Amino acid sequence: MLTDLNSFNQKSVYTLLRVWLFYILSVAILLFTSRLTKSLPTTIANLLSIALASLLTVGLVVVFARWEKLRLAYVGLKPGRQSANRFVTGYVIGASMAVMQACFVLLFGHLRLIFNPHMTAAEIGLSALLYLLVACREELVFRAYALRSLSYSMTSAIALLIILVIFISEHVLAGMGWTMALVGSGLGGLLFGISALKTRGLALPVGLHSAWNFGQWMMGFKNKNGIWEAVVEKGYEAKTETIGLVAFAGVMILAIAAVSLFYTGKNKLGRL
Repeated sequence: MLTDLNSFNQKSVYTLLRVWLFYILSVAILLFTSRLTKSLPTTIANLLSIALASLLTVGLVVVFARWEKLRLAYVGLKPGRQSANRFVTGYVIGASMAVMQACFVLLFGHLRLIFNPHMTAAEIGLSALLYLLVACREELVFRAYALRSLSYSMTSAIALLIILVIFISEHVLAGMGWTMALVGSGLGGLLFGISALKTRGLALPVGLHSAWNFGQWMMGFKNKNGIWEAVVEKGYEAKTETIGLVAFAGVMILAIAAVSLFYTGKNKLGRL
């Protein structure tokens, strides 16, 4: 019994070290692609950098999956028959969540959404593409090999917790405040992680992730003007931010509950 326990602990430590190495290399890839494209115009640089980072991260997932003898289907790289439907479902839910949050904040007053007449169709399309690529890159990093590998050698709950810690830490290091990182990235990461485990794929979390971010950009909630500009009444900034955070938590918890109840399939991994 003691031998089995020691073997399990040793296996978990080795898996955690591999996942940590994978994450460090994924960050190095992003830094490399950012430096490679920094001389280009900002919009093109952002798109090209994230696109290249996503592509190289796919290769990294393949290498680590082969190293650990995990099937590509189990790390989300092989689309299934339901992948397209799950992506569309996730996109619709993610966009609806963004609208629900905005409506909740608007009900309390002190916030106006002003239509931006200068926004072009090309800018909207490029923004949608950018947020899709960002979601692809983050899901590949956090919810493909890393989450699946950890959930193979330990419980799914512990695997989710470890990935959440790394996910939150990355957003804090990128400049996000601790409150928003813990609530925002924490609940978001929990939703995307549960979605990946429940569906054994990346289509649903990518759809949710990209639509949520794009929806928030459209409403002007990304600290930049989207299709609308979010204007807060002077003196009510802190109150409106708190209400927005509560609304965010509410829609995220609803989505987590919905995904957990609707997708009841097993999330076991398989080896080659």
